[in-house]
Amino acid sequence: MSNNNMIKGVFLVALGATSYGMLATFVKLAYQENFTTAEVTTSQFIYGITGILIINLFQKIKNKNTAIKASSKNIFQLMLAGTSLGMTSIFYYLAVKYIPVSIGIVMLMQTVWMGVLLEWFLDKKAPSLQKIISVIIVLIGTALAINIFKIDFDDNTINWPLGLLFGLLAATSFTTTMFTANKVALGISSAQRSLYMLLGGAVIVFTFGIITQVTPFNFEIFAKWGIILALFGTIIPPMLLNAGFPQTGIGLGSIVSSLELPVSVMMAYVLLKEQVLFIQWMGILLIILAIVIMNINLKKK
Repeated sequence: MSNNNMIKGVFLVALGATSYGMLATFVKLAYQENFTTAEVTTSQFIYGITGILIINLFQKIKNKNTAIKASSKNIFQLMLAGTSLGMTSIFYYLAVKYIPVSIGIVMLMQTVWMGVLLEWFLDKKAPSLQKIISVIIVLIGTALAINIFKIDFDDNTINWPLGLLFGLLAATSFTTTMFTANKVALGISSAQRSLYMLLGGAVIVFTFGIITQVTPFNFEIFAKWGIILALFGTIIPPMLLNAGFPQTGIGLGSIVSSLELPVSVMMAYVLLKEQVLFIQWMGILLIILAIVIMNINLKKK
């Protein structure tokens, strides 16, 4: 692999992670305009599916003789895997509804240790010392990042129990998404995989919307926030990450993608005026350090 390809890959992964990092702040701004979680997620998925569908059509025309078509089995597996993608969006957006964005993204990053546990459970192989150290650092970093000893449960503007619960649920479903996305229908194009996973996620999102939307659906969300949410959450990041990861490799790509965490906190600090204390920044740096330790090859000279 040439240095130019690696630099290009790092750039693409960094841009993709940065896009994801902006997402929660846009959701919070939509909440401030009294849009509901159902309206936010529904508009994002409809625009997202439309965008990915257009990309698929262009690719089909360009590669009409060489493109591998998804089988019915592939479609079913991807849509099933996509249900966890829909749940991730719902749980994450519910989390940032009840707690600050800077805390919500920290809760989502619990995928680091959840991934280790899931790998241990599925592969029946105990994690290495390197991974155990990373998990311990993540847990310490999380405690600092959410400023656990200073949480005011009497603060009526923040619902800590609900927010932290939804944050953990978002991390759990995101961990499932990452594992299934890397194992299902790898032979077909990333655009096709994204489309069918989004369709699977849409089933969950639309069902959630039907159940929870008690007021008339506000279609202004499509003009105000839907396109932005779809671009930064559904269309741009998967395309950039899918293009960048083959150039960087999983280890370096995972390290670079951890940029999502500080970008999300900075966006919340600048646009939402959320208070982020020094101790919380220390916790965020520890979580990033843990991701580096987990993905660096210590045996390589």
